[in-house]
Order: sequence, then structure tokens, then C-alpha cells
Amino acid sequence: MLMEKRFQEILRILEEQGTVSVQDLTESLDASEATIRRDLSQLAQMGKLKKIYGGAASLETGYQTREIRVEERQELYVEEKKQIAKYAASLIEPGDFVYVDAGSSTEYLVEYIEERDASYVTNSMSHALKLAGRGMKVSILGGNVKGTTEAVVGADAMETLRRYHFTRGFWGADGIRKKEGCTTPEMEEAAVKRLSMKQTRECYVLCDGSKFGKIAQVTFAELADVTVITAGLKDKKYKKYENIVEVEDI
Repeated sequence: MLMEKRFQEILRILEEQGTVSVQDLTESLDASEATIRRDLSQLAQMGKLKKIYGGAASLETGYQTREIRVEERQELYVEEKKQIAKYAASLIEPGDFVYVDAGSSTEYLVEYIEERDASYVTNSMSHALKLAGRGMKVSILGGNVKGTTEAVVGADAMETLRRYHFTRGFWGADGIRKKEGCTTPEMEEAAVKRLSMKQTRECYVLCDGSKFGKIAQVTFAELADVTVITAGLKDKKYKKYENIVEVEDI
């Protein structure tokens, strides 16, 4: 296949999928790995795509490659997060056994939770302290604490989660796309998210509109398996999904 034709095919695939691996391109274009890597480098130099580890990403794809500290997250899209949090908190009912994931979106949720006739479990030290300080019944997972996100992760956290069966739970995400689902940059946090969701009857992902179309390294849930609560959603193709709930100020 001629180089120009390969370029066209690579860009077409990225337009459809958002990201693609070198291995997939070698198979679909019947070209060597060296040729594909050279093509990607040239297209990146031309400003047509972004090179990522093991492949390439569309310029329209916000590929999240680093963990953002809690302090940074708290300053982003504050009004949208408050709208999402208010709505999410209203879903908690008396007698619920609720899991609350670490993160800035769920931190706003914690501030709006009013249901006292419910029990809460979290992997966030700050969430646990806030809930306990307001007289809520709350437990925190044991394990290793991550400095960047203040999340508890590791084998001890996973072992504890396997004993729990939650009625509903709330999680944050760094990116959401149709194909890749809900993603986060870090493997250990993804494992905790994935297992806690497995142990939960109703799963809600709290995600402001800026996260749609973005991808982080690790998928922890398929889009079809969760209900996404969002605000400020500008990407029209996601508005048709019945499991994506867009809220306004309440």
C-alpha cells in the first residue's frame, strides 16, 4: 500500500475509534511495525495525530496520561460537579448500603449527602472524615494510601471489598468514550473501582461534560454497565444514551 493511502487509512481509523495500536495497524494495513511507526511519526510531525505509548490518538481525543492531584481537580468545573453531586445525593434512600469512590466529583457528593439512615463505605480518607464529622455511619477500606489522589488501594482494600454487597455506589472517571468505557490513569485504582462495582447493585459514575471523549490508560467499567450522571455535556452524540443522565441546577 502506498504511503499516502496508509496515511488516509490511519486517520480514518482514528476518526472512528479515537485511538489505535501499532499492532492493530500492522494487521489492518498489512505493513511492518517499522513502517507503521514511521508513518505515525510523520503524521504527528504534520500535526495530524498524537503519538501515545504503543500507538496513536486522534487530536480530538483527550488522552489522559497523568494522575491529577486532588487539589487540582477540586478547582475544575466546580458548578457542574455541584449540580451532579446534588442530584446523586438525592438518589440515596433510607437503608441503603452505599459505596463512595475517592475523587473530586464524589467529594462534592459527600458534601450534599443528607440521608442518615444509610451506611457508607469509602476508599477515601477525606470522604470518611467528612461523613463521620456529620454523624454518618461510615467505614473506610484498609490498604495503601496514594498521595496524589488520597485513595486507598491494594490487596487489603480488595479483600475487604469482597465481603461487601452494596445497594448503590458512586464513582468518578478521568475519561468516558463509547468504545473504551470509563477510564482512569492508574492500575491499582482501576482494580478497586472494578471490584467495588462488581459488588454493587446500582452503579453511578459522576462525570462533568469535559470528560466525554477523553481516554485514560485503564478501563474499569463498560459504558453500558453504569448510569452516568453529568452536567455541561457538549458532545451531542452522547445525549442519545438512555443511561447518561444530564442534570441542570437543582
